[in-house]
Amino acid sequence: MPSFDVVSELDKHQLTNAVDQSNRVVGNRFDFKGVEARYVWQGDLSLSVQAEAEFQVRQMLDILTAELVRKNIDLASLEEGKLEEAHRACRLAVTFKEGVDSDSAKKIVKQIKDAKLKVQTQIQGDQVRVTGKKRDDLQQVIALLKSADLGLPLQFINFRD
Repeated sequence: MPSFDVVSELDKHQLTNAVDQSNRVVGNRFDFKGVEARYVWQGDLSLSVQAEAEFQVRQMLDILTAELVRKNIDLASLEEGKLEEAHRACRLAVTFKEGVDSDSAKKIVKQIKDAKLKVQTQIQGDQVRVTGKKRDDLQQVIALLKSADLGLPLQFINFRD
């Protein structure tokens, strides 16, 4: 039986490249000369944008999003935190979402079932497996999920006949 998996994954190598390139751009820009501004990794998928003023943090966030788009990383995976201001320092926490959480997986399954397609779905950890008798049904599911706005960047992998 044909099947495929619905996942939400980030290319960590491209993500690291985008952040490194953003650091280089900030270091070379004239409006950031003499300013302590940088991107600092806080964990595997969390980042801190640090500068001296709020408008600089916002500019840095624009630089980062432009680099992410250039590296083909979906901006739906980007989640901004709260802006923290202290004495001559501003910090914005940015996290990247990866994996299909259980709530999103349930929404995906519900949308597929509401479409009344002849497929079966299974939630398997941080992915959803879709199986059906016909390849056309699976392609309809892919089209349905691409048109749906779930707030997650979805990829479709392991397509098997």
